Order: sequence, then structure tokens, then C-alpha cells
Amino acid sequence: MSTTNAFPEINKIQYEGPGSDNPLAFRWYNPDEIVEGKTMKEHLRFTVCYWHTFRGTGADPFGSGTMVRPWDDGSNSVENACNRARVAFEFFEKLDVPYYAFHDRDVAPEGDTLRESNAHLDAVADVLEAEQNRSGVKLLWGTANMFSHPRFMHGAATTCNLDVYTYAAAQVKKAMEITHRLGGENYVFWGGREGYQSIYNTDMKRELDHLGQFFHMAVDYAKEIGFTGQFLIEPKPKEPTKHQYDSDAAACLNFLRAYDLMDHFKLNIETNHATLAGHSMMHELEYAGMQGALGSIDANTGDLLLGWDTDQFPTDYYLTTQTMLVLLKYGLAPGGVNFDAKVRRESFEPVDLFYAHIGGMDAFARGLKIAAAIRADKAIDSIVTERYQSWDSDLGQKIENGQVGLADLEALMLEKGEASGNKSGRQELLENIVNRYLDQT
Repeated sequence: MSTTNAFPEINKIQYEGPGSDNPLAFRWYNPDEIVEGKTMKEHLRFTVCYWHTFRGTGADPFGSGTMVRPWDDGSNSVENACNRARVAFEFFEKLDVPYYAFHDRDVAPEGDTLRESNAHLDAVADVLEAEQNRSGVKLLWGTANMFSHPRFMHGAATTCNLDVYTYAAAQVKKAMEITHRLGGENYVFWGGREGYQSIYNTDMKRELDHLGQFFHMAVDYAKEIGFTGQFLIEPKPKEPTKHQYDSDAAACLNFLRAYDLMDHFKLNIETNHATLAGHSMMHELEYAGMQGALGSIDANTGDLLLGWDTDQFPTDYYLTTQTMLVLLKYGLAPGGVNFDAKVRRESFEPVDLFYAHIGGMDAFARGLKIAAAIRADKAIDSIVTERYQSWDSDLGQKIENGQVGLADLEALMLEKGEASGNKSGRQELLENIVNRYLDQT
């Protein structure tokens, strides 16, 4: 039973089915429902992000915070941080999510020195560990915030300042230890300032070399302390830097190959970051998945009328269906569906946190059911198979197996004279098929 009473009017959120009009109940997310041989809870591995949900203030570049959080006294004291952690677990339990995730500086205040910051983190970790043991809620992943403090203005693992690089290494070491202590199943790197604003003052090769060495040190230390969780990199093209080195899935995988890190890292793909990179979420997931590098996702969305990272909760069934089509294809564990999303500045009451998460969880559960129905009927597979049918020929197989060369292909086409006609892409039909399943499921 929770040790706090921050949400006295809200009981544990229950599944009531599609016919329910109760805003504090699930309409689609039934954690025990079996889909493709696993429960919804096992498929989706829902995770609440600590930073937006319990540290977000509603501030924006044009105004101060708006959020009403009665349990938070507004101080940076360790006592307030510990109380906040207990309230967070009350929320996790009432929402019935299996996981949470945090940055080190979200859960514990930064001190005047690294030693003091580490002591603060240890104190809050005591509470987190006790709450995990009491509630059964687990840590999906931990990470280090190396972008908020002014010391990181030039980056952390790619900084031009050796002392800052050294500080970042020490901070990651501690964050990894706490993640390991709390049973975290992953450890994430998001390079918020690992990039550049001006190429004139940037030695890109040196910075990337330093970043590669930083990650190798993390891999080595994980082995030293026995941490067997999955390392993840989260791509993002810009914001706050003009160009971040982890700009999209392709850039991250190219970096991992160049620095011999592919065996140790996978990707944590975020919807809003994908769109900022000029891609769809489905593209980024497929690109990572087809190379065995899909590790986890941050579940949110942007606003089509705005060009920045708005981190809104996902409510679009079309988006969640596309996402689940890829996740069912490649799998997700040990990652999860992490709601890296925040309530709007105008949604300032505590109950709005529940409305937002319920809507996101229902949207993904609905997407899961729709995607599973499409897969069961092979409604898309049959069209894709037909489109690539020519490659199933003897010649197609020889090309894919590297058994022919350019001269062989030239000889064949000189004899044939002209290529066979193309097949229709059927794009509109496919879109109509997906819409039909959205209507029916």
C-alpha cells in the first residue's frame, strides 16, 4: 500500500472496456488480455518518465511554471526529493504501470560538488529501492542529465573542456551504479549537447573519437560492476544544438559501427525526434529493427503546426498502429513504451496526469490490437510479397546471394532487350486497408 496520499480521490485505474465513458478507466488497455501469445502488459511494458511527470513545471520560453503539485514544496532539498519519489510510486501503482525511468538529476538535487550530488542521489535511491520493493514497480532505465547544467554548454562526452569530460565520466559512473543497484533493465545515453552550433570552432573528428572512447569506458565499467542491462542511444537531430551527432537511427548506427560498439548498444527511438529528423516513427523503428538494433521507444508525438519537440501524449490510433506493426515484427524487450511526454501548460491539475497517461496507454493498446489483426490476416504482407515477386526467381536469388556480376546481368538484358513492366505500388489500397482495420477493431 502506498506510503503517501497525494491523489486521495483517485482509485487504481481499471479496465472497463470500449463502452465505458469513465475518463479514469481504460477502454482498450486490458493488461491481462492475450494478443499474439502474450499479455498486453508484456507487449507494451508501459513506463512513466519521471522528468516530465514529476519535474515538469509547465514553464515555456514565454512564461513561468503553471503546474499545481501540492506534494512538492518547491525546494531543492533532499527531503522534498524523497517525498516526491514516494508520491511518484503512488501514481505508478494507481495507474498500474510496471516501470518507470529517470535522469539522475530528476530524482535527486544537484549539490555544490560532485561528492555532494552523489550523496543526494544515494539518499533518494534508498527511497526508490524501498518503494520498488514495496510496490513491485521496476526501473526500466536510468540515465545521467548532462545537458542542463552550464558546465555542459559545449557538450559532455564531446566537450572541448577536459575537466567537463572528466566530470561527465564520473557522473555516468555514478548513474550506472544507481541504475544497477535498482535493477534497471537498460541504461540510456541521450546526447542533448553532443553536437555543435558552429562548425568553424569544432573539431568534429576529435569530438566523435572522444565520444566513442566514452562509450567504451561505460561498456568496460558495466562489466566491472556486473551490470548486464542493455545500453541504449536515443537519436535526435537538433534541439538544443543545431546539429547533434546522434541525429537519427542511421547516424547512430553508423557511429556504432565506426567505433566497434554495435555489440553493446541498441537504440531508443522517440516519435517526436523522428519527425524532427524528417522521418516517420515507422521509418526509424524499421531502420533500427531490420539491423537488430531496436531496443526501446519513447512514446509521444509532436504538433504538426509546430516545428519543435512538444512531447505531447500519443492519442492517434493510426500512429500507434504503425508503431505496433513494427514492434510486433521485431519485439521490444528489454525496452518498453516510455511516455516521454508532458501534459500541456494549461493542464495543470494533478488529475490531468492520469487523463494523459490513460489516453496514451489506451491508444497503444488499441494500436496493438489493430496491428495484430492486420498481421493475422496478412493483409499487408500479401501485397508486399506480390510486389517483390520477381526477386523470388532464380536470378533474383543469385543476385541476393552474390553469385552474379554486372557482366552477367548485362548479357541477360542484352538478350532480353527491355525490362518487364512494373507492378503497382498499391499505396492507396494499403492505406484503405489500414483504415478498414481501424474501423473494425
